[in-house]
Amino acid sequence: MNDWISAPPPPDTEPANARVHLRYEDVSQDGRLLLELMPNALGAAVWSKQLAGDSFAMACMASGVVPILTRFVIEGAPGPFGIATPIAVLGRFALAEQPGERVFLNMWAELSGPIGRTYPPLPENAGEIAPAGRIFGEHAFTRLFAPPGERRVKKLEVPGAPVPAPYAPRPFAAMFDLPSGARVLGDLAADAAPIVFGLLHTDSNQHVNSLVYLRLFEEAALRRFASLGRDDRVLARKLDIAYRKPCFAGDRMRVHVQPLEHEGMLGAICAIAPEGSPTSEARAVARLLFG
Repeated sequence: MNDWISAPPPPDTEPANARVHLRYEDVSQDGRLLLELMPNALGAAVWSKQLAGDSFAMACMASGVVPILTRFVIEGAPGPFGIATPIAVLGRFALAEQPGERVFLNMWAELSGPIGRTYPPLPENAGEIAPAGRIFGEHAFTRLFAPPGERRVKKLEVPGAPVPAPYAPRPFAAMFDLPSGARVLGDLAADAAPIVFGLLHTDSNQHVNSLVYLRLFEEAALRRFASLGRDDRVLARKLDIAYRKPCFAGDRMRVHVQPLEHEGMLGAICAIAPEGSPTSEARAVARLLFG
């Protein structure tokens, strides 16, 4: 992956196999998979296949220590793909530790499927198995129900826990850094459309679902491209998103967009912050590249 939007390499461990079924809304009109589909691969091949019955994972849950999503890195492949055939997934996970700071549960998944289309005519190489995308998910262990100030897990003291590998997470503030050689197309500025979160944006974790931000950021970037007279018939192909603090139903937010060009691709840095607040108060920040 591009070093501006990059993930650590997956561990050399036996992967779990799974499948992800596609919906019409998962595939763009040209047959490429939307990036917001990719996290389903982690659910199918890691959460369900490897962690659901794992004694270490169950011991963590029983002790109130829960891995909370802090970052996704996602890349989509060209395709095209049709909705009739499920996408194959290879998933892996590993325990990681920033010594003296935090313990992480990291996950990787690679997606592949047969080239095709939902409707004819089919491509000449229809049926050929090709990469569909890949994803990395970073989760920080947290004592979810502990008092504030006692929630950070610096050492995982759970029976059966694997030995964590050293890990250096990207600082949240570094998400605003521009890539080397980027051409800036405008200032980091607030999008014209306010975001008012309602219950439709939430999930059973009692806050706005993490995937909601992917669509909001891509839409805001497209509006900014259009305002600059750039081609807005593009699709996000690479994404690095970091989460600092959740949003809730009733929150009124604003997306800020920094448009750019990098290695021949339109790109953007997007941040979501409370209405009237600076981006230093951002709840989530993403780097995107479009194709």
